[in-house]
Amino acid sequence: MAAKKIYDENEIRELIPRCIAGDETAYAALYEMCASGVYRLAYSILLHQQDAEDVMQEALVYAFKSLHQYDPARAGFRTWLYHITVSRCRNARRRKWLPTVRLSHLLDLGIEPMDEQEPEIDYEWQNARETLDHALSQLSPRLREALALRYGQDLTYREMAEILGCPQKTAESRVRLAHESLRSMLTETDAAFLREYST
Repeated sequence: MAAKKIYDENEIRELIPRCIAGDETAYAALYEMCASGVYRLAYSILLHQQDAEDVMQEALVYAFKSLHQYDPARAGFRTWLYHITVSRCRNARRRKWLPTVRLSHLLDLGIEPMDEQEPEIDYEWQNARETLDHALSQLSPRLREALALRYGQDLTYREMAEILGCPQKTAESRVRLAHESLRSMLTETDAAFLREYST
């Protein structure tokens, strides 16, 4: 996968006309800038590496072929691209049943254990982490999408609403419902432990 590059909306707007004109170096630069975020979003939603890679390729190929249709007056490029990505993820979910993997890692929630730990803390950490992973895997796809966009991509509710094609209040509601669902599935001890020992 391409090395992650800082996303720059202005630079992307400069690259788009060059891409449309057939400039291969502009395509390469655009890919390098966008691929990591698209992959992380797809991975957070689909929970499967190969499917996330496939969606990333599908979304970027479609976006690159459709650059002439992108209208910066209607949406930022990232919003437009993530809307395409979420749509491709939904198609992939419909095509097959996808296995569950460590969602807390995939959603980039920043929950990692400390490097040096006592054995009993290690044991408690593992139990709390497994409980969180299970809780995240029980969320509906719509709620998982909301968490992936809000925390994995650090988007505003307005940006989320544009990507998901719903009112902003609905985006806010999905994140709130996801929080409530997770809280109901995590014991107070697990939640407190994760807060205390997360980076």
